[in-house]
Formats: sequence, C-alpha cells, structure tokens
Amino acid sequence: MSGIGMPELIVILIIGFIVLGPKKLPGIGRAIAKGIREFRHSLEGMDEESNSEQEDTPQTESKGEDKDLP
Repeated sequence: MSGIGMPELIVILIIGFIVLGPKKLPGIGRAIAKGIREFRHSLEGMDEESNSEQEDTPQTESKGEDKDLP
C-alpha cells in the first residue's frame, strides 16, 4: 500500500477545492510544490556533503584479510 492512486488524488483535490475555493487552491499548490522542491534540494546538498566526506577519509584495510595467500 504505497503511493497515492488516481481515485485518492481526485478525492483530495475535490476536498481541497471545496475547503479552499478556486481562488486560493493554485497558490497553495505552488507553495507546496516550492516547499517540496526546497526539501529535495537540501537533501541533495546533504548527499553531496556526505559523498565528499567519504572521499576525504582514507580507506583502511580490514583486519581479517590476508593478501599474501596464493
């Protein structure tokens, strides 16, 4: 049960249209989209930071490996 299907989306839009009215609904939709876009952008920034930190730290060999085996 992951995700929202088309029937659920239509019900949400109808309820939003009734509660908010046709004049406010587009503005609220833009505000929500802007918030989601900023959230994704911040997640990408955090991902880039973690990748750069992993590249800066030296890789250590694990203790259980024997490289001299034939």
